[in-house]
Amino acid sequence: MIIKIKNYSKQIVSIILLILIFLINLSIEYNKYLDFIDEEIYETKVEVLNIYKKPTYNILRLKAQNFDFFANIDKSEDIKKFDVLNMTIASLNISFWDYLKGFYTKAIYFDKIERTPKFIDKIIVKINSNHEDEMIKELFQTLFLGTSISKELRDICTNYGISHVVALSGFHLAVLSFTIYWVLYFPYSFFHQRYFLYRNKKYDLILISLVFLFYYLILTDIIPSLLRAFVMLVLTIYFLRSNIKIVSYTNLFFTFLIVIALFPRFLFSLGFWFSIIAVFYIFLFIQYFKNLNKYFQIIFFDFWMFLVFNPIVHFYFPQTTYEQFLSIIINILFAIFYVFEIVVHIFGFAIYFDGFIKDFLSYKMNVFSVETPFYFLLIYMIFSLASVFNKKAFWILNILLITFNLYVYVQ
Repeated sequence: MIIKIKNYSKQIVSIILLILIFLINLSIEYNKYLDFIDEEIYETKVEVLNIYKKPTYNILRLKAQNFDFFANIDKSEDIKKFDVLNMTIASLNISFWDYLKGFYTKAIYFDKIERTPKFIDKIIVKINSNHEDEMIKELFQTLFLGTSISKELRDICTNYGISHVVALSGFHLAVLSFTIYWVLYFPYSFFHQRYFLYRNKKYDLILISLVFLFYYLILTDIIPSLLRAFVMLVLTIYFLRSNIKIVSYTNLFFTFLIVIALFPRFLFSLGFWFSIIAVFYIFLFIQYFKNLNKYFQIIFFDFWMFLVFNPIVHFYFPQTTYEQFLSIIINILFAIFYVFEIVVHIFGFAIYFDGFIKDFLSYKMNVFSVETPFYFLLIYMIFSLASVFNKKAFWILNILLITFNLYVYVQ
């Protein structure tokens, strides 16, 4: 009992500390916002993250030093993805809320400036050199570096139900950490055996892998879902060393608090929320299905995760196809595909497999729209949270997810 009280005391102190950090960072963001709206126009250097083509104009998704925003330009302007611009924008009537989540404003003036070479540019050049098709280039830039994707490619991924596979998250971090660990295992074993046998080899390799993963996180410009995965990995290692249960909602809760405390604007990131919710349902699966046959679990896990996530996905992305069931198989095979593509890109052989990928991306599907009603989503989320504490709520959740998926696919 004394140990539990001590643990609860530490948790409460940690929560208070993280809330204080959140408030401090939020106040810093607010001061930046005040500087932003100090005058009616604001000049800043921006990078073009994405270009959304419209009939008479293009919409640019832009990243400044302190905020992201959208602006439209004439179609005749020669602007490309990753270009760096010096831009003057209107800052009038933009609220602090909009400033945090990303806003749309008018571009008053801009001109191109030379992009300072970065290591990520070399990786993009290497990726592009492996392919001729522009959409395939874009696909692998996204898979390896988390760059923004066009509406066309995003729609294809949504129609296949694989948006979570394309967006960098814990799935990719797990594959990368496993790959890094085993690439380093034998070279490190050689030195470990001769010079520091007293060290814990596995723990050292994990720490070295974390260094590489942290650099990768910085390289990708701290994608919210990837940061969630990295923080959770660090917490998991800490909990393991402290003999604390690692598969727990407490772990997820503190991961959420840490990320939001450091980056308050991530509260408005849909990718971050999807990442949190996905882990929540993984823990829910483990809580109730951990005693199933392990081989059956592998197949049933992906099938159940597909069904349980659909009501949430369809609230934001109503596009529906029967091919979305293929995502269950793709999830199982993705780890092999991801490592394979990393290797063939390094050695310059990726182009030989582009034919299969092009056929996959160009496959025509019958797309129809099914949107999750808000009232259903609200009920669904209530029973999802209640399932943590109550088994009956969990079975009601399963009835709801089966009902919804029948409603979506059986028409």
